[in-house]
Amino acid sequence: MLFKHIRQRSVGRARVSHAVAVIFLEFFSWGLLTTPMLTVLHETFPQHTFLMNGLIQGVKGLLSFMSAPLIGALSDIWGRKSFLLLTVFFTCAPIPLMRISPWWFFALMSVSGLFSVTFSVIFAYVADITEEHERSTAYGLVSATFAASLVTSPAIGAFLSAQYGDSLVVLLATIIAVADILFVLLVVPESLPDKMRLSSWGFPISWAQADPFASLRKVGKDSTVLLICVTVFLSYLPEAGQYSSFFLYLGQVINFSSEAIAAYIAMVGILSIIAQTLLLSILMKRIGNKSTVLLGLGFQLFQLAWYGFGSEPWMMWAAGTVAAMSSITFPAVSALVSHCTDHDQQGAVQGMITGIRGLCNGLGPALFGFIFFLFNVELKEMSPVPNPVTPSTEEKSVIPGPPFLFGACTVVLALLVAVFIPAQHTPVVKTCGARIMTEPVSGGPENASVPASDEDNEPLLQDSSL
Repeated sequence: MLFKHIRQRSVGRARVSHAVAVIFLEFFSWGLLTTPMLTVLHETFPQHTFLMNGLIQGVKGLLSFMSAPLIGALSDIWGRKSFLLLTVFFTCAPIPLMRISPWWFFALMSVSGLFSVTFSVIFAYVADITEEHERSTAYGLVSATFAASLVTSPAIGAFLSAQYGDSLVVLLATIIAVADILFVLLVVPESLPDKMRLSSWGFPISWAQADPFASLRKVGKDSTVLLICVTVFLSYLPEAGQYSSFFLYLGQVINFSSEAIAAYIAMVGILSIIAQTLLLSILMKRIGNKSTVLLGLGFQLFQLAWYGFGSEPWMMWAAGTVAAMSSITFPAVSALVSHCTDHDQQGAVQGMITGIRGLCNGLGPALFGFIFFLFNVELKEMSPVPNPVTPSTEEKSVIPGPPFLFGACTVVLALLVAVFIPAQHTPVVKTCGARIMTEPVSGGPENASVPASDEDNEPLLQDSSL
């Protein structure tokens, strides 16, 4: 009854702009905390900061991997709005604790990974209300909104932190997070029509279908989904590790100031918006979905190699422009998966992809933190080191950023796998449970449900063999 009541509270018809607003507010609030996060992280874990940051992000990502398929599958049954509210609430819940209790902040941030899967629900939301030919553009817009939320928020957070202290920044981030929760509750409409929902509460849910390990086993039964998931894993593993530690790396190893880090984020964010809107739309029309994915992986490979060998600030700025171009990969992959999936299975399949990304969010930061630890790269100062002797000795290293070079190697493997992804698909492809809603009514009562054994025998995309 609670979910039904939440679905009924909305304004107007579901639009892509609703999804864009939810993503923007959520990540804008977290973007404000970029500078305070570095301070709190260093103060809470003065020893082995990179390693502890990796472990915290690792726990959060692994929990996301466990929960993403379940949340995605349930959103196919009970609607998107309820689970948008759930994911946004728990993703933003740790924010006020940053100043109240840092230890509780990091603990709750780790546990919040159980529900920090907003992107999977958002992509399913967008798939519900868009046609196939416009879906890749809509996904690019949502991904660009994520970049747009980070264009100004770190700079604003750094300025307010320097002028008025971290407490004001945390308060502002909390207010924006609450506004996002209220926006989902009061304004965002339900995107999944009643006729497309399997049932409100009476439908027998297949919990095996929501099991992340069962989802991984089913991936191996379909060649196309297997290739896509392996590509996502190999490419997002270094990206997740990079996101978790790169700002610390810029300040400690490259000696960026807080203002320079904020400006860097803004530059990459602006270029990412251009790449994920104008460039992505042009590429999808001119060279197709698969070639766009390959091009994005090529940019990512170049970017990571540059980060790995770069030792001067100008190298990081130049590599940042390439990083922005590589941001086209994920919306292109999401569009490819969405085109191969029926409407009533969008949440489950997008949840599976988000689950793979969640697994990377767990392994990537932990792996990068461990590699930094092995190479004795630690966060010692929160500002550029005044003594030029220490940084000069560190910069003489042949490979200043070993984890980034390791990430470049995994992207090479992702490129090799992506080459074998089929370029063409049948426009409408049924997933293992899609016949529940798509079979003709005249088929009789036996078509109203799917036998449990079908889940183990049928591939996710029935006609996607190479």
